[in-house]
Amino acid sequence: MKKRGRSTPKVVRVGVVGVGGRGTFLMKTLLSIPGVEVRAVADASKDNAARAQGIVREKQGSDPAAYVGGASQYEKMCAREDLDAVVCGGPWEIHVPVMVAAMKHGKYGATEVPAATTVEECWDLVNTSEKTGMPCMMLENVCYFQNVLTVLRMVREACFGELIHFEAGYQHDVRMTKISKEGAIKWRGAHSLNKNGNLYPTHQIGPIAQWANINRGDRFDYLTSMSSNARGINDYAAKLLGKRHPLAKKKFALGDVNCALIKSVKGLTVTLYHDTNLPRPYDLIFRCQGVKGLYMGTVDGVYLDGVSPEHHKYEPFAPYMKKYAHPLWKGLQKEAARNGGHGGGDYITLWEFVRAVRNKTEVPIDVYDAATWSVITPLTIESVKKGSAPVKFPDFTRGKWKTRKPLPISKP
Repeated sequence: MKKRGRSTPKVVRVGVVGVGGRGTFLMKTLLSIPGVEVRAVADASKDNAARAQGIVREKQGSDPAAYVGGASQYEKMCAREDLDAVVCGGPWEIHVPVMVAAMKHGKYGATEVPAATTVEECWDLVNTSEKTGMPCMMLENVCYFQNVLTVLRMVREACFGELIHFEAGYQHDVRMTKISKEGAIKWRGAHSLNKNGNLYPTHQIGPIAQWANINRGDRFDYLTSMSSNARGINDYAAKLLGKRHPLAKKKFALGDVNCALIKSVKGLTVTLYHDTNLPRPYDLIFRCQGVKGLYMGTVDGVYLDGVSPEHHKYEPFAPYMKKYAHPLWKGLQKEAARNGGHGGGDYITLWEFVRAVRNKTEVPIDVYDAATWSVITPLTIESVKKGSAPVKFPDFTRGKWKTRKPLPISKP
C-alpha cells in the first residue's frame, strides 16, 4: 500500500523580466516555491540575463530562454506559449508595459512596486485586465509582514471595534541610493529631481487598504498633500562630496518630508508620510485605531480599552502575534524564513501569486488595488502643485467596490 503524502503541485511556468538586483532576488524566491519552473528571463543587459540563466540552471537543471534588449524582447517572451505567468522586477518605467504585454498574451502578471506612476498608466492596467480577463498582482510584500497580518486578523475579529483612523509612512533613509560616492545621480535621485509628492506610497497604504476594506466595501475619496523644504540631499552631498560640489547646491524638487491626508467615502481618515532624504531610523508607523483601541507599530504595542492592564500604556504586541497569528504566517513561516527577504514577506507574497496562477483564481492584491495604491503618487504631486488642494481618487472599480467582499483570512 502506498503511503499517503502531499501530492505533487501542478507546475507553474514563469518568465521573469528584469533580472538585476531585485529581479534576481524575486527569481530566486520563485525557484524556492514547490512546483515553480522559470522558463524564460528577459533583461536589457546580456550579463544580467546570463547570470540569471546560471542561477536557474543550478536550481532546476535546465536553461531558461534568454531575451536581451528592450520592449520588443520582453514582448517576445510574453508571447511564449509555455508560460503561465510573467513577473516583472525591473525599473518603474517598464512595470506597466510588461504587465500589459503579459495580460494581452493571456498570462497572469505580477509586478514590483509601484505598479504604475501616472493616472494614465493605472487605467492602462485596469482596462487591460478587464478586457483580457487576466489578473495583475502588485507584489506588495509589506502586506505579508507578520505584524501586518496579525493586525488584519485582529481587525476581522473586531478587536479594535469600528475603525476610525490610520497612519503610516515610508520613512527610510535612502540618501545613498540617490547619489553615489562618485557624484552621480542614481535612479532614485533622478525621480527626486523633478517630482514632489509621495513617490513610494504602496508600502504604507497597502496594509491600511486591506484593514479598511478599500475597494471592498469602501474606497478612497480624495487626498490633500504638502511637502517640506528640500534640503536633505544637498546636505548629504556636501558631507559626501564637499560643499563646493554641484550636487551640494543642485535644486531637487522632492521635499524632504511629504505628508498626505486621505479620506474614504465612508469617512475613514489616513495620514501618510514619505520621508527618504533625512537621516533617521526605518519606521513604517502603522497606526490602526478604532473605538476600542489601537495598534501602533512604531512602539510595537497595542492598547485595548478594558483589556490592556494599564490605563494609558501600551502592551507589548508579541503575545498578540501568537494569539492572533494569521494562518498564512503560521503555515509558511519556516519556508519564508529560509527563502524570502523582508522577514519572509517576499516568499509569502510570491507564494500567494503562484497559488492563484496554479488554481486559476483571482490574485489577493488585484489590479484595482495596484492602481489605487499606486495612483497616490501622481495625486499627491498634483495636490502639492495646487497648494495642497484636495484631489479626487479615480474609482478604478467603476462602482464594484460597493459589492465586493472583504479580503478573507486565507489559509495555506
